[in-house]
Amino acid sequence: MRIGIDLGGTKIEGIVLDDSGAERVRLRVPTPRESYDATLDALSVMVQNLEAQAGARCRIGIGHPGAISPATGLVKNANSTRLNGRPLDVDLKKRLGRDDVRFSNDANCFAVSEAADGAGAGAPVVFGVILGTGVGGGIVIDGRPLVGAQAIGGEWGHNALPLPRDDERPGPQCYCGRKGCVEAWLSGPAFQGQYASAAGRELRATDIPEAAAKGDAIAAACFERYCDRLARALANVINLLDPHVIVLGGGLSKIPQLYERVPELWKDYIFSERDRIATMLRPPVHGDSSGVRGAAWLWPA
Repeated sequence: MRIGIDLGGTKIEGIVLDDSGAERVRLRVPTPRESYDATLDALSVMVQNLEAQAGARCRIGIGHPGAISPATGLVKNANSTRLNGRPLDVDLKKRLGRDDVRFSNDANCFAVSEAADGAGAGAPVVFGVILGTGVGGGIVIDGRPLVGAQAIGGEWGHNALPLPRDDERPGPQCYCGRKGCVEAWLSGPAFQGQYASAAGRELRATDIPEAAAKGDAIAAACFERYCDRLARALANVINLLDPHVIVLGGGLSKIPQLYERVPELWKDYIFSERDRIATMLRPPVHGDSSGVRGAAWLWPA
């Protein structure tokens, strides 16, 4: 059997899959915020609990923010910044006292899962998007993730927002040190902050479109700007990769209005005929489970 663990910014989720791919156990706990060591402890306890409930020793796949650098062996580019500069794979294997553990970027895990038997099943090129605490992406071509020379394939969240308006320059500060990154505009916390700044009160990101539908003019304006920025950012991906399917994941993927409004807007930014854009924008079939399922699939059946 195989364990998949999704190390997220707010939660750690784990599952056990049997050899047929059926789910046997699922657990979820909050992600510790106090330290790197606390994260290692939580992952170790998660593995122990999953194996105890499954009644068997399992191979382990971990989906995590950022990437393990091929040059240094240390985590880089994680929006959970306490992981950066740390040998996550070495340290966790040492904690567990075993080597049957594989690691991959969380967005790659999500994209592989949805390309295999989810919203992108059967599509030759799938781009998986994470819109949550951070903004990530994964590219799957003919069923295989494109990792790249620097292990940063699909990291669209740290490109600059395309075609910025005058009032979008230089853009908000990103944790990576630059200003105006896609992540700094489109993450869940960024969207919430934009509404709070304009309205003087706070709403959860997923509640802003609902408030707009009920007549909140500020929420409507904020959501329209969000859709336009997402359309511009995804149009750049389409112009470069020309994927057949883009699948949204993360908390903001639960906003149903995105799937209609963003494709209407991206027609103005894609280098193709406006009436012949074949790329489809889809919600995930497996929802929050895609990342953790993809992590389990780091081990073949």
